[in-house]
Amino acid sequence: MGGAGNGRRVCAMGVAGVLAGTVLVGCGDDSGDGARDTSAQSSAGAREQGMQAVRSAYDRTAEEDTVKVKLRVRTSAQGASRTADGRGVVDLDDGDSVMTLTVQGQRIEQRVIDQVLYQKLPKGQAPGGKPWIKIDLGKVAARQGAGDRSMSDPAQSAAYARAITDKGVTEKGKATVNGVRTTHYRVFVDVADLPNGETLRKQVGPTLPMDVWLDDEGRMRRQQIDMTVKAPETARRPSSDASPAPGKVTVRTVMDFTDFGAGMEADEPPAGQVTDMTGKALEQGGRQS
Repeated sequence: MGGAGNGRRVCAMGVAGVLAGTVLVGCGDDSGDGARDTSAQSSAGAREQGMQAVRSAYDRTAEEDTVKVKLRVRTSAQGASRTADGRGVVDLDDGDSVMTLTVQGQRIEQRVIDQVLYQKLPKGQAPGGKPWIKIDLGKVAARQGAGDRSMSDPAQSAAYARAITDKGVTEKGKATVNGVRTTHYRVFVDVADLPNGETLRKQVGPTLPMDVWLDDEGRMRRQQIDMTVKAPETARRPSSDASPAPGKVTVRTVMDFTDFGAGMEADEPPAGQVTDMTGKALEQGGRQS
């Protein structure tokens, strides 16, 4: 495959890998280990208590600094679905992470260090004959008008809980997640309050539904985000040699949190083994904005 083809594949894997992470996440089964949620109708006081619990959930979780994360991202379009799975450790305090991802049956090693994403792609798929690529998420975020973090940062995905709206927090009941008893809440995220929110708002709308499962200490044990993304107009234009891209893509991102305080070593790969793909990511972002 030529260089241009490699570039397109690299960018696609980067998005799939980190969208969970996305951001690329657990298990998509809402019922955890098999326990079913019980229905619950909350009074105004209970709803306020739930709102406060959810609003403080990220900070309570981040107080533990590091946490093991299991993730799954399921992307669906035109009747077909693809899944990316991952496991690793995330430092919610400084945003660093070390993950192993499986995308379409292929294994990818991923690290985020000081807002720089590194990925070790399957043999023969990285450009320049080097095993690693890197993308400076800070530069990409700055170009797109985001804050100091990119929405592609796994730690930033967990921080979506900071952007919940005041419109309706619903307690869905109790559920067991990875052996831990939790309370399940359904909330909505204000997209404008997310990094690069104005651009994202054009693609997904003003709010995103999010489910969180909190333990007795108010820490997140599971987070699920559902979004329907509108493809950019340029991507939907038909060409002479390809069919139009789908008008919308649905993405479900689920993250499970276990083993708070887990150890983590995040080291940059040797410089001679890395190809910088930041320019390619900026070019792609510019075409889609």
